[in-house]
Amino acid sequence: MDGHDMLLSPAGVEALRTALTRAGFTSNGIATRLGPQATGGVARNDFRAALRATEDRDPLGTLIRVFVCEQTEPEAAVAAALAPLSLAEALAGGLVERHGDGLRMGVDLEPYGDEWWVLADVPASARPGRPLHAEHVLGIGGATQTLIGATVRRPVEAALDLGTGSGVQALHLASHARRVTATDLSARALRFAATTAALNGQDWELLRGDMVAPVAGRRFDLVVSNPPFVVGPGTTTHVYRDSGRVGDAIGAELAAAAPGLLTEGGTMQYLANWVHVAGEDWGERVTGWFAGTGLDAWVIQREVADPMAYVNLWLTDVGEAADPRRMADWLDWFDAHKVEAVGFGIVSLRRSGHDDPIVRVEDLRQRVEAPLGDRVDAWFDRQDWLRARDTDGLLAAHFRAAQGLQLRQEATMGDEGWAVDRQVLAMPHGLRWTEEIDPLVLALVGGADGRLPLRDQLALLAAAHDVAPGELAEAAGPIVAHLVERGFIEPVAD
Repeated sequence: MDGHDMLLSPAGVEALRTALTRAGFTSNGIATRLGPQATGGVARNDFRAALRATEDRDPLGTLIRVFVCEQTEPEAAVAAALAPLSLAEALAGGLVERHGDGLRMGVDLEPYGDEWWVLADVPASARPGRPLHAEHVLGIGGATQTLIGATVRRPVEAALDLGTGSGVQALHLASHARRVTATDLSARALRFAATTAALNGQDWELLRGDMVAPVAGRRFDLVVSNPPFVVGPGTTTHVYRDSGRVGDAIGAELAAAAPGLLTEGGTMQYLANWVHVAGEDWGERVTGWFAGTGLDAWVIQREVADPMAYVNLWLTDVGEAADPRRMADWLDWFDAHKVEAVGFGIVSLRRSGHDDPIVRVEDLRQRVEAPLGDRVDAWFDRQDWLRARDTDGLLAAHFRAAQGLQLRQEATMGDEGWAVDRQVLAMPHGLRWTEEIDPLVLALVGGADGRLPLRDQLALLAAAHDVAPGELAEAAGPIVAHLVERGFIEPVAD
């Protein structure tokens, strides 16, 4: 994108970066200036302490008051804080706008990370009563952060961000990809993304079009997308939220497009919503998205909302909560399609090149150890390890129980003392899985210290439990594979 496709001229972007850097308008600079109490208040949208700490209205204080505390400030103070960017260009580019007898933010200029800035539209909460633009550009919200945390961060040659919006995902991709391409249906969003890229000294290929259309025939090592995934009748009012597809079709569409987008060994990750239909298994529905793709898939459901809560959330998000007709139409659509709930989660796909793709769809609602992207990467690696070994290879491997693995027991007091009713393995780190097990599996995991091959372990267990070694080995194969997949036991390097 050239300078004419940005909010500011190239010289204006350089001047803005100079102003922000000179003032120290970064996450660390703001936290240092405000102190812990005021910084904590800002996180709760309580700006009182922050406003007291910036009353002298020096450049950093003024920038905090305007772009963090959402205040209207005197023109002279704002002009001084933005210099060497001229006030005329800042107004023309929409960076600030006139309000009453002063100036206020016209866009959301958010310090991000240690030394990044992201430009987006002012959130609905900061402009009550003002309807959002149809091409409203979101800033850094919860869904954005979920995808950032879940993305696999291996170094790659070429990465793609589908539906880039303000460019936050592309910003992260550029830290570990040699080339970044980003698409969006909205020309307005691409102007914001181009400005975000330039402000941070990055150079992305930005293409306009609907989802994968602008990159047809091209392949990438990593593809990410925070698409307009909201489920409904297909009505489109805001492009960041509404795909124009009926129901949860956008998730299935991205899955179908993935094989044509990925290089060998490439990964695609995207956020999705899916419907829970009465009388149907939601997991089977989502599993169907990947039939025929030839890709390994891991889908984790992080949240589930009932239709009323779901509709309220998204109507409030765009300031439409007071529109009873819109709510009724949306809920009627859910009723007509027997939708009981809507799930939200992360789809991770990998082009592994195997003829027997692995698809797992499961709930993962527990709190997990960040970053989730490292856990996703390790999950695919474990699948590759398992797939590379036949039964003899598995029996020859040495295993070690995961570090810190815990055993939790439930027991009932009876006439003869405590009787154990239930035993659960629990991982206190990583994905924090829990798994109910029987005494034989407990003994297997307890004996996994890396010294004996699995074959010898099973022989000892067979003798102790009076079971035929061959039968135990046959039964143990799928169980051991599941324990490895979940990370309860880990193969010891040969």
